[in-house]
Amino acid sequence: MAKQEPLKILFVATELTPYSTVGGLGRVMFFLPRALMKLGHEVRIMIPRYGKIDLAKYPMETIHEGLEVPTDNDATPYLICNVKTHRLPGSPRAYFLENMEYYEKRANEYGYSDDPVRWGLLQKGLLAWLKENRQSLKRNPKSPAFVPDIINCNDWQTGLIPNFLKTIFKDDPDLKDLVTVFTIHNLNFQAHYDPRFVNELDRDDGRSDIPDIFSERFAKLNSMRRAIIYSDIVNTVSDKYSKEILTPEYGCGVDELLQEVRTKLFGIVNGIDYDDFNPKTDKLVHFNYDFRSLDKRILNKKELQSEFNLPVDEKIPIIAMSYRLEAQKGLDLIREVMEYILQEYSVQLVVNGDGDPQYKTYMRKLYEDFPDQVGLNLNANFSLPRHIFSGADMILLPSKFEPCGMVQMEAMRYGCVPIARAVGGLADTVIDGQSGFTFKKFNSLALFGAIVRALEEYKDSKNWRILVSNCMKQDFSWTNSAKKYEELYYRVLDLKRQQQQAKTHLI
Repeated sequence: MAKQEPLKILFVATELTPYSTVGGLGRVMFFLPRALMKLGHEVRIMIPRYGKIDLAKYPMETIHEGLEVPTDNDATPYLICNVKTHRLPGSPRAYFLENMEYYEKRANEYGYSDDPVRWGLLQKGLLAWLKENRQSLKRNPKSPAFVPDIINCNDWQTGLIPNFLKTIFKDDPDLKDLVTVFTIHNLNFQAHYDPRFVNELDRDDGRSDIPDIFSERFAKLNSMRRAIIYSDIVNTVSDKYSKEILTPEYGCGVDELLQEVRTKLFGIVNGIDYDDFNPKTDKLVHFNYDFRSLDKRILNKKELQSEFNLPVDEKIPIIAMSYRLEAQKGLDLIREVMEYILQEYSVQLVVNGDGDPQYKTYMRKLYEDFPDQVGLNLNANFSLPRHIFSGADMILLPSKFEPCGMVQMEAMRYGCVPIARAVGGLADTVIDGQSGFTFKKFNSLALFGAIVRALEEYKDSKNWRILVSNCMKQDFSWTNSAKKYEELYYRVLDLKRQQQQAKTHLI
């Protein structure tokens, strides 16, 4: 396929902002497809039609009613679904797989005992719908039915799609030519359970036949492993992470498999939307500014101090945390050093985020012990991060592992300097001494040293201003990331074409 020829790309995932957002996946599914659409490609996204989606706000059109989705179960051979659609201005069209029992009646996206069935239905439903679309196009070439060149699957919940296509549908005339890209957003989550802690009898080798979606064995499949085996291309959401997961330390039990397929493993750093995250125009920021008007940023710092009931003093450095409070984010290291930092330095700590109760308890204890230095918000708040990024001096990111991370890019856009561990996407985006302060070992002393270096540098206002300006000038736009995905798609299509030509030659 010539590079200039536009592609038809279908993303399938479990979240899509603004319809359904739990973590970063939903935002990626909003911004990346939109950036690819701006490059001239025909892009669509499919997620389940959860009951929480506001149909008054997002009115949907039914485009396929009564879709029979095979289950491979003798007692219940089919589940009936509908496919609906909605399109936001300036964004690709979204499709929603609708089923009363498994999606509409559920209050949340995740956390149900039958989640394997729910994701099995999504994946089988997608393929059943695409098969119907292909047949519709055969009957009427002018049909609006959509059939992609590329299916981009995301995380384990969609990891069986490549498996289905390479086994059950490998000779199906309607589906056999579909090409799959599998994106790993977090290798730590591979299935409905943790495959690293199962007995040998329940361990999934990744190659056995897929049972019916209601069976006990279906719930024990390692969908991540199967996606790595059967997809045409595998990519992670940062270049550094794609190399780290080849090692036992970060490979989560599949490092040897990834070593075997490393020729089809790539890494592309996620991006942020520079129109949305723009301190010069952001309506959530009290005082707008850019790198040429950093004096206005001081006004936001004072607003932030007031908002968290801290002493208003522009000279006191503010260290911020604004993300989910969990072990992955390095909270155990923070717990070992933060008390000493607050005792020994004139510094303020602002914490925003829900998460693990043990870390929330720790943060409350810090607040009780240092009420004039610590400000807390331990509930979900989607506007507060902008206030923090535009007012805090530093963002603390000592992650144990980090597939990509978007907080550091968002914070830098607003001139909030990262103190980060050089791991995964943090290593790809934060340059020590130029756009932040980094440390290598997952060690509390290493973190302590990085914080002290930052606090010492803060004392030199001229150098600090240059550092802030450097952060704001970084370019992690989705346009750059989308161009790399575009190259990846063309690469896999060329590879597929070469394989088909080789088979034809052998025949």
